[in-house]
Amino acid sequence: MVRKPELLIPASSLEVLKIAVMFGADAVYIGGEAFGLRAKAKNFSMEDMKEGIAFAHEHGVKVYVTANILAHNDDLKGVREYFEELKTIRPDALIISDPGVFMIAKEVCPEIERHVSTQANNTNYGTYQFWWNLGATRVVTARELSLAEIREIRAHIPEEMEIESFIHGAMCISYSGRCLLSNFFTGRDANQGACTHPCRWKYSLVEETRPGEYMPVYENERGTYIFNSKDLCMIEHMDDVLEAGIDSLKIEGRMKTALYVATVARTYRKAIDDYLKDPALYREHMPWYQEQIKSCTYRQFTTGFFYGKPDETTQIYDNNTYEKGYTYLGYIEGRREDGRYRITQRNKFLLGETIEVMKPDGRNVKALVKGIFDEDGQPMESAPHPQQVLYVDLEAEVSVYDILRRREETA
Repeated sequence: MVRKPELLIPASSLEVLKIAVMFGADAVYIGGEAFGLRAKAKNFSMEDMKEGIAFAHEHGVKVYVTANILAHNDDLKGVREYFEELKTIRPDALIISDPGVFMIAKEVCPEIERHVSTQANNTNYGTYQFWWNLGATRVVTARELSLAEIREIRAHIPEEMEIESFIHGAMCISYSGRCLLSNFFTGRDANQGACTHPCRWKYSLVEETRPGEYMPVYENERGTYIFNSKDLCMIEHMDDVLEAGIDSLKIEGRMKTALYVATVARTYRKAIDDYLKDPALYREHMPWYQEQIKSCTYRQFTTGFFYGKPDETTQIYDNNTYEKGYTYLGYIEGRREDGRYRITQRNKFLLGETIEVMKPDGRNVKALVKGIFDEDGQPMESAPHPQQVLYVDLEAEVSVYDILRRREETA
């Protein structure tokens, strides 16, 4: 029998959390202002966290808070104080990788579930049993595991213990995300949340007696494929994923925009629901999933380690750029009595332009921009200033939380 999995979506801010909830998430994971591995993300203040948890719970969605740094001695006092604060706002779980941090959470807030992060390098069922015995309810698989290995773990752990796996997003070039390159090159520790993503940089070789001569890195049949991974994407293989005994399907991207989160959440939501309803329906709708998932920013796709060890085809050698199908313009925050819709503009658009309204139910609706007005009601020809609050008149059916986007023409 196929387990009905949770769809777990990242959120970088309160805005993105609300979009994730409305576009199909069963659970959302977020970072506070300390002890998570995304220091450059906007992250959540305690007030935003309270509001986000309340909003999610009103819609039947869970919220997990990351505290998955590899802690140093100086971190431990702050970790304890942080968990004391989190205890009062009651997230549904904490995501932890460090055993010392895990034990502090168990002591300070035992009523909050503890999930073990992929940073803990969870590659076998013995590790799962170890964490279960310490009180973890869920463990995130290492990215290096195949579906066959995950099925074997499922067979050797308690039925009520949960498995979580990444199925979409960036692939860390390291061992389960424990990157050392960032600290080495820039002094910014990836394991403390400050990664500079050096695995995305373009590299050449320099021989010490020939300074200034840059030689590109070529591959032989074994490959020099350490850097510049394609993005993981399992949308075409959800039958195998759903048959593997995974309880939570996780999307990477805690620094992504609301447009990215909405696109990925909506697409995987429909794929999961279609397969559980009828596998034939999932196969029938495959062109729609493929079209939608490629409409957000991505870096070409791979299935990662799920079908065995990756080869050179999982890397990108000729560039380090992202593919971009749409530009995010904003989302509908509310509607005034005069019929104009409030947005906080993210990218420029023009009066008379036809944009697209992306809806949680799967529809994409064309919308003519009939009017753009500032907060004082003054008409505008365009929206050139990011983060400006605007009121727009659209020739389309629009609801609160709908996403506004513009298709970008490809060369």
